[in-house]
Amino acid sequence: GCGKSTLIRCLNRLHETLPKARVEGNVLLDGEDIYEQDPVAVRRRVGMVFQKANPFPTMSVYDNVAAGLRLNGTRDHKVLDRAVKGSLEKAALWDEVKDSLGKPGVGLSGGQQQRLCIARALAVEPEVLLMDEPCSALDPIATAKIEDLIFDLKKEYTVVIVTHNMQQAARVADSTAFLYLGKLIEVGNTRELFEHPHEELTEKYITGRFG
Repeated sequence: GCGKSTLIRCLNRLHETLPKARVEGNVLLDGEDIYEQDPVAVRRRVGMVFQKANPFPTMSVYDNVAAGLRLNGTRDHKVLDRAVKGSLEKAALWDEVKDSLGKPGVGLSGGQQQRLCIARALAVEPEVLLMDEPCSALDPIATAKIEDLIFDLKKEYTVVIVTHNMQQAARVADSTAFLYLGKLIEVGNTRELFEHPHEELTEKYITGRFG
């Protein structure tokens, strides 16, 4: 890999769960360095959706979405009900699961499980949503649903998505960064980067001269 997943793990300090991992420099959110804040608080503000859907295996659909809220001390059933429904609606999943909220989350299809994980991340009301190749294990139909969802989510949240699929980046991203062998080669407006790259390495990658 070229460091895409490692980079976004630095944005909510998840890399700190790995032995011997370290970061140099600053990561600013609203002008404040996240490395000077409580990491748990940072992860509430910066949610994460992983490459492989990972619903909690022993929990129902409802409990998967409510898990983060309960962990943060929310016990009021009406508050939980509203949050679960609202989060599933934002994840474009409510209509598909509203009659099976008590069933295991792992019983859903792969695409539904990924949207369940998105709903779980949204339930704690983050400011930023990190998505690490959220479509890599999905079929084209499920991928299209996730991409449509990203379009809706970016109206309300800052979404940072990792992808190795150039066509997907061109479809969903307002800004794109190109990484190669652990280095940030170029970043800019997506259309500008794809049509008029400034760096020779970017141009070679986009035109398929290496990959």
